[in-house]
Amino acid sequence: MPARPTPDPATLDAARAAAFARVALANVVREYPNKPDHLLAGPDDLAPPRALHPAFYGSYDWHSCVHMHWLLARVARLFPGLAELPAIVATFDAHLSPANVAGEVAYLGGPGRATFERTYGWAWLLALAAELARWRDASPRGPAARWCDALAPLAGALVGRSLEHLPRSPYPIRAGTHANSAFALDLMLDYAETVGHGELARVVRDQARAWFGADAAYPARYEPDAEDFLSGGLMEAALMRRVLPGAAFGAWLERFVPDWSEGAIGAWLAPPRVADRGDARIVHLDGLSLSRAWCWRRLARAFAADDPRRALASRAAARHLAAGLPQAVGGDYVGEHWLASFAVLALTA
Repeated sequence: MPARPTPDPATLDAARAAAFARVALANVVREYPNKPDHLLAGPDDLAPPRALHPAFYGSYDWHSCVHMHWLLARVARLFPGLAELPAIVATFDAHLSPANVAGEVAYLGGPGRATFERTYGWAWLLALAAELARWRDASPRGPAARWCDALAPLAGALVGRSLEHLPRSPYPIRAGTHANSAFALDLMLDYAETVGHGELARVVRDQARAWFGADAAYPARYEPDAEDFLSGGLMEAALMRRVLPGAAFGAWLERFVPDWSEGAIGAWLAPPRVADRGDARIVHLDGLSLSRAWCWRRLARAFAADDPRRALASRAAARHLAAGLPQAVGGDYVGEHWLASFAVLALTA
């Protein structure tokens, strides 16, 4: 009997897609445990997650529920023959109804909610909208068109908030956690380019140049912090590759990373050590392995085939994937409710 082929560790194949889909299908309908980002303006605001967020009540918190829906949309688009497809369609029909999305829009309009999920959750919602648009365009007779239409009011509201917020914010947030500005801009730009929103694309590019264009000699040795799931430096570099044309990006990167030796950027090359995967904050570091792999794979394509930085970036991506992928399915719910989506990001970079 011939040996079964070994799956490519850098590829999202149908088996992995199905495993990730099963995780997401289970947790987008799991209401508890739940960590709400919810301001109480009075006693009448006390309500369970499903009442507050009729579309995105599961997956531990709102933004994780959004990006696990994104995972479902991406794997369904890339693997239309998945056995899980009927369950994915049923889940989207149940969650992304016009009435449920109207409930989410109404929640945004409540008192004191101008900063709700700014900007991480905003960006992931736009990423979901972009992925549904790609699925619709790939299968014009499929079901994604109705979910695009249903989600449009919420996406429109968050585009409006982004257009208002970004130009009046003089400083970026470089932390490797939810508020990271480069990550949000990257997902927003992806949405803007996918749906043809010229104004948002212009604002994002302008803001990226204003925030990061003059950066130089980034201190990679200071990463990671204990709760990072994003690399501030690598995320910034991956964003600027999209924002700046080839030669301009090359010049920027030379200033940003003037020394590519292991002594200078060794902290970016080795996956982080994760001491306790049952700790909701420490397990962020598994996400850091996956998001670094996502960034390294994108940066590798910026270098010529004979540029030693290309091989360096590819090796770093492979090391981080090897460390992060085994953690994306199974384990404690504090990691399982979100890590698979970052695995899909890395594998489809």
